Amino acid sequence: MGRILSSGWSWIPSLYFAQGLPYVVAMTVSVVMYKTLGMSNTDIALYTSWLYLPWVIKPLWSPIVEVYGTKRRWVVFMQFIIGAALALVALTLPTTHFFQLSIAVLWLLAFASATHDIAADGFYLLALETHRQAAFVGVRSAFYRVASVTGQGVLVFIAGELADFTGDTAFAWSMVFAISGGLFVVLVAWHQWVLPRPAADRPTGDPRHPLKEFLSTFEAYFRRPDIVSILAFLLLFRFAEAQALKLVTPFLLDPKSSGGLGLTTAQVGIAYGTIGIVALTAGGLLGGVAIARNGLDRWMWPMTFAVHMPNLVFVYLALAQPDNFLLIAVALAIEQFGYGFGFSAYLMFMMWVAEGRWRTAHYAICTGFMALGMMLPGMFSGQIQETVGYQHFFLWVMLSTIPGFLVAALVRIPPEFGKKRAVRQAAPVEATPEA
Repeated sequence: MGRILSSGWSWIPSLYFAQGLPYVVAMTVSVVMYKTLGMSNTDIALYTSWLYLPWVIKPLWSPIVEVYGTKRRWVVFMQFIIGAALALVALTLPTTHFFQLSIAVLWLLAFASATHDIAADGFYLLALETHRQAAFVGVRSAFYRVASVTGQGVLVFIAGELADFTGDTAFAWSMVFAISGGLFVVLVAWHQWVLPRPAADRPTGDPRHPLKEFLSTFEAYFRRPDIVSILAFLLLFRFAEAQALKLVTPFLLDPKSSGGLGLTTAQVGIAYGTIGIVALTAGGLLGGVAIARNGLDRWMWPMTFAVHMPNLVFVYLALAQPDNFLLIAVALAIEQFGYGFGFSAYLMFMMWVAEGRWRTAHYAICTGFMALGMMLPGMFSGQIQETVGYQHFFLWVMLSTIPGFLVAALVRIPPEFGKKRAVRQAAPVEATPEA
């Protein structure tokens, strides 16, 4: 038993499941919930896009996590806050002003989740030796995906079935959020018991001057000679996806008279939230294998096409509005597989940018810009769709892929980066105190 607890298998899967679930609740499940509760696409896209903000600005308070308390305490405490926030959402939904109240609580959830990300990633680096960090990186990714399946698939399916059974959509979603809050109570108790207590997990730096290291980190990041192309890539590579992502679920749920596909909530949970996520995971695993074999530079262009061209699936679905559920599920699986394969390039690009003394902090900055690149386009996507309709909206999404191709042409990646041999040489960087 002790060997299992010390190996990482007892806590890494549950830790990254706990990291993924609140994110997918804030970014995706909330979209489905508000759509089924009668909110407009404009309001859904605008207000749920603002929930990206904590992930955008999380580098701003990362020094607080470094200087005050241990990563272990931050992890457990943030999971407690997340669980409380989920329970509070459940209480707000049956009220008259459910939208305003639930959005406010989801903000709390988002800030707690972003802080949990900082602490969990830092704890992972401190609790494992370098070779074991590499060994568990696939496990981290897999259980983050399991959280996505749980949120987009299982929770959405349960909400749909409960709504059909009770005839009360608000009650159904309240029960789903109550269940999710209870799950986090279990996770808090589990991690309080099972998380190791590494000697390296202690406050770092001078608490009287918490900004000193923070400022040095940012200075090193923004003084890179290629910083312009880096920021352009981080902000614009996903410009098309950021707009499509907010409207895919409303498109699947809206009746055909409104240009949608008229699926039920349960069908969306199966096709997009389960089959789609499985395809996304398969594409991501294949993308990682491809980069490990030939390097990121070799696969940048094929993966750029893989991210963007499958958006043609939505153009077809919007024009044809097929009735065949299997056809729709297969189309969504193709789009998600292509995206999962291509998105591997984006993740590896951030790892390349983050190499060096401040690896963890620079990776957090990259993820902040990634979130900003998703937040801003998503905010106006609902208004565009309601103005032009779904058919023209998805044509606009295809046009919006052009910036992604342009920024891919700007970046210059060392040919050997990402190959297995190069990764083994670079791995010791993760063991430095700054990481």
